[in-house]
Amino acid sequence: MSSRVHVRFLGSGDAFGSGGRLQTSILVESGGFHALLDCGTTTLIGLKRAALDPASIDVILVSHLHGDHFGGIPCFLLDAQFSRRLRPLVVAGPPGLAERLRQAMEVFFPGSSRIERKFETQIVEMAPEVTTTFEALRVMPFEVRHESGAPAYALRLEIGGRVLAYSGDTEWTEALPRAAEDCDLFICEAYFYEKRVPYHLDYRTLMEHRSEIRTKRLIVTHMSADMLGRLTELEVEAASDGRVLEL
Repeated sequence: MSSRVHVRFLGSGDAFGSGGRLQTSILVESGGFHALLDCGTTTLIGLKRAALDPASIDVILVSHLHGDHFGGIPCFLLDAQFSRRLRPLVVAGPPGLAERLRQAMEVFFPGSSRIERKFETQIVEMAPEVTTTFEALRVMPFEVRHESGAPAYALRLEIGGRVLAYSGDTEWTEALPRAAEDCDLFICEAYFYEKRVPYHLDYRTLMEHRSEIRTKRLIVTHMSADMLGRLTELEVEAASDGRVLEL
């Protein structure tokens, strides 16, 4: 059954706040089900600026274990505890997520990982190319090329009769067109305009492979200052903090 799918960029920036943008976090909502794609350290700021209740989030999906993509989870969990959240929360991502999250919580807030919460928190470590279902949401991860001390994923989501794909951070890999095949929206990193660096995708390389990506709509995100200075030259849409798409 189809329903409207809303995609809100809470944060569309890189790890270093280029352009004053918040770190990566994308809210996907359909039929009252709310999922976060990544949870960078500024995610709570993005939610609260948009007057969105963090308690509405059902699942946090993590593409990889770098701070600008999962470092907001310790604060998210503590905020939920202090605000007396009762609704269960799922945090899902690559193998190694549970231990890395425990370590992050102990570094940021010693003792916080051992405190009993009033809401159930389920940590799910997803296997590549295996579909995992979270109520109204189906997710299939694809392993990509990005060093983070654990596997890094692109994510393919099915929700509300729509299909979305998200690259996470990665250099070009054949996993990307597979993740985005026949999707309604592909959200893809374009870190630099044409400079090629290991483990990241630049806009020119993405455009060289554009014909391989079968998506109805392509929007680039996670842009450095270099990319932000050349937005008028892009042939595709660009994300910005607070931008909302309806599918």
